[in-house]
Amino acid sequence: MRFALLFGMTLAAGEAGFVAGALTLTPEPWNKAANFAKLDKYAREAAKKGAEVIVAPEGFLEGYVGNEKRTPGLNQEDYIRRAAEPLDGPLLGKVRALAKELGVFLMLGFAEKRGAGVYNSVVMFGPDGAIAHHYSKSHTMADEPFNTKGSEFPVMQSKHGTWGTLICFDRQLPETARLLALKGADTLFVPAWGSYGEMNDQMMRVRAYENGVNLVFVHPKRALLIDATGKILAQNQGEADQVVLARLSVDPKRKHSLFRYRRPELYEGIAAPATSRKPATH
Repeated sequence: MRFALLFGMTLAAGEAGFVAGALTLTPEPWNKAANFAKLDKYAREAAKKGAEVIVAPEGFLEGYVGNEKRTPGLNQEDYIRRAAEPLDGPLLGKVRALAKELGVFLMLGFAEKRGAGVYNSVVMFGPDGAIAHHYSKSHTMADEPFNTKGSEFPVMQSKHGTWGTLICFDRQLPETARLLALKGADTLFVPAWGSYGEMNDQMMRVRAYENGVNLVFVHPKRALLIDATGKILAQNQGEADQVVLARLSVDPKRKHSLFRYRRPELYEGIAAPATSRKPATH
């Protein structure tokens, strides 16, 4: 079991802020039972180390098989039958019970069967086992042919602050993080699967800084726990499965600190469709 700890120490609960635990775990495609077993193992270890909020990557439960690049020849019938699970499904029931047993907030990504469709979603169960937060991915690169896109950006109130979530490609569009921050979010969770590396590290630091929020990026091969100044508090060591821990708190001086200088009356065009028209020449 590998851990990357802030200052190399076990983090105690009860101090200012909260201890976040990012699980950089690689799931098996289609094997929900094995993936839950891995989640159970690492969530328990994270909780023992003091984690109060534990986050697994995008699509972790089913192994993110709904992406056509990851699963060439993906069949819609197989995807729905083998991968998708409703919020009240049996394995999510086990995740719910695990959160309650450990007394933590526990988030993971999964292919959600909802009505006639499937959504790329995350759910967070609270320490009481109830659903604390639920979000469905709203932006893709047209590479999830059988997933319906979400259309809402909910925030949740917790004893530790106001939280919002983006999933993977959502983070590439700066409007998404800004919208959550304008709704009051002071911590953003970003479970992901796709690209990672230096460009992503810089992007996540900028998203945290420009919005004055903490940010927790969780990918099978990368974890970043970032404060509202854009400083990386903790990150993974190597690409093996591991737990990354850091204490996050909201400094009132940094929370949404740039917002006081905004001039919203100038930004009407930001929500307009992109145009290919060339600017006028003089």
